[in-house]
Amino acid sequence: MQIDIKGRNVPVTDKIRAHAERRLAKVARQVSDLARLEIEIFKEPNPRVADCHVAEATLYLKGVTLRAHDASPEMLHSLNLVVDELARQVKRHRDKLRHRREAHAAAAREAARAARLRAAQPSL
Repeated sequence: MQIDIKGRNVPVTDKIRAHAERRLAKVARQVSDLARLEIEIFKEPNPRVADCHVAEATLYLKGVTLRAHDASPEMLHSLNLVVDELARQVKRHRDKLRHRREAHAAAAREAARAARLRAAQPSL
């Protein structure tokens, strides 16, 4: 999985980059190597907003795009929240695909069994 980390008026330090890659290792194992993840971090300019550090993630998979957005008082914490939300979405997407694949296989097995039964019955 290719990971791009951008900072909007915020420097992306090696600490943030290493933390994101370490936290995203689990998600990277669950998606294709062709998947692309863009993380954008920025600081909310309004001083009255308590959760001023914002992280947004967009994961481009084959046929689907998953997005996550979170804010908190600390940058690493908002990054953790985004990664957790993205992991939840990836798990849900994989379960949905697996369920569809199993349902399709079960329908094909049932159709084959019905065809065998029709072929085995003598015609009148």
